[in-house]
Amino acid sequence: MLLADLAATSSALATTRARLAKRALLVDLLRRTPPEDVAVVSRYLGGELRQRRTGLGWRSLTSLPGPAASPTLAVADVDAAFERMSLLAGSGSGTARAAEAAALFGAATADEQRLLRGLVTGELRQGSLDALLLDAVAEAAGVPAEAVRRAAMMAGATEPVAVAALGASTPSEALSALGAFGLVVGRPVRPMLAQSAPDVAAALTTLGGGPVVVDTKLDGIRIQVHRSGDAVRVFTRSLDDITERVPEIVAVVQGLGASDLVLDGEALALGADGRPRPFQETSSRTATRDADVLSATTLTPYFFDCLHVDGEDLLDAPLLRRLDALDRVAGAWAVERLVTDDVSAARDRFDAVVRAGQEGVVVKAVDAPYEAGRRGAAWVKVKPRQTLDLVVLAVEWGSGRRHGLLSNIHLGARDPAGGFVMLGKTFKGMTDEMLRWQTSRFTELATSPLDGYVVHVRPEQVVEIAFDGLQRSSRYPGGVALRFARVLRYRDDKAAAEADTIETVLALAG
Repeated sequence: MLLADLAATSSALATTRARLAKRALLVDLLRRTPPEDVAVVSRYLGGELRQRRTGLGWRSLTSLPGPAASPTLAVADVDAAFERMSLLAGSGSGTARAAEAAALFGAATADEQRLLRGLVTGELRQGSLDALLLDAVAEAAGVPAEAVRRAAMMAGATEPVAVAALGASTPSEALSALGAFGLVVGRPVRPMLAQSAPDVAAALTTLGGGPVVVDTKLDGIRIQVHRSGDAVRVFTRSLDDITERVPEIVAVVQGLGASDLVLDGEALALGADGRPRPFQETSSRTATRDADVLSATTLTPYFFDCLHVDGEDLLDAPLLRRLDALDRVAGAWAVERLVTDDVSAARDRFDAVVRAGQEGVVVKAVDAPYEAGRRGAAWVKVKPRQTLDLVVLAVEWGSGRRHGLLSNIHLGARDPAGGFVMLGKTFKGMTDEMLRWQTSRFTELATSPLDGYVVHVRPEQVVEIAFDGLQRSSRYPGGVALRFARVLRYRDDKAAAEADTIETVLALAG
């Protein structure tokens, strides 16, 4: 397949807001994609390169050749070029990479260059979100959307599922191929996510009454652990393997009462008083292999769900059955919880958890299965303050004591139709350490020159923002702005695709 076909669809997606129209564009392209190109095409439609690192950034794209007059690039050749760039290292690699990039972009038309720039910088704003792409794969393959979604949950990625579904000759063969994706110990599944509620009473109302599980929401990072015999692997919320960085967690899991396990939980750094240390300490601990950092901070794991134990998959089992299995194998490492149908008891539990320094609670339906990868109504989180997980879109240079530091951040909510909707700015809540960190971080993510007052950045960094309310505003495209927004913490454990949506914000505004 020519890259021009993909570029044309990408451009059309960027100018189309209606979800059904977007899906129709995706279905048309997927049906025209040869089986050997599905892996690359599905990844590019998701706005990503297949290579995690290519060595290219926005500076690398400032002096490239002009566009070609006619399209000649094949999708497979483009993927091969980026793969060669990703493997370059050592003396002379910069020169070789620049030559590869110049040859690739020089052979691309203007529309293809736009696509390639967006893929390299992470700013391909075409509104082709993962959920929409999965629905398009289902329609193109002629199979139920639920079968595709479940396979993607089990695979932990869209690409292999698209290859399986679209590589089949008939819908029945596609269904059979999708059914082969199951829970495999050692391969992470997408984690189940929670909706938000303003208070405990609202959370119980959302779940429809009756008994619920009130789980402690620990102030740590999400982990998913897999054990097969003595072999243990630890994955983050984004399914990155951090096993080598957390030997203390591996040791805990090796001591649990089962030989094969998949558990969902949290890990956090605790102080001598048993209270959680600042989130940044936990986050920094899992982001490094530095021996000094590893030895200075110990992480403690706690688990709140059991997805597999000794040959038995529990994903489809009701929550209470999964918790029985969890208690048997995890013992003291299980998260504290309360099962109740009383609002007052649930509220008292929430207050106790917050006093202990934790984030809040997650209220869960007792009979719900584990819906991997979905933000369903069966789990509802409650925090003691109004917060949103937003994405940094740009940042401004500071003045006075903040001179030379990137300070005021521009905040955006995710638009399900594509891109982000700006809600305001803030420089409040930032410590000196945070200012130094974000200056380094946003310099790396910059997509505009650093000598301007406002530096635009790739929309990748998620930040948790506390605020006192929302006000109507004609200044911002969403029609609302945050009141007294302040930074609580940067969320390195969350991807931009998991940020709160503009619909969530507008719902809070009433």
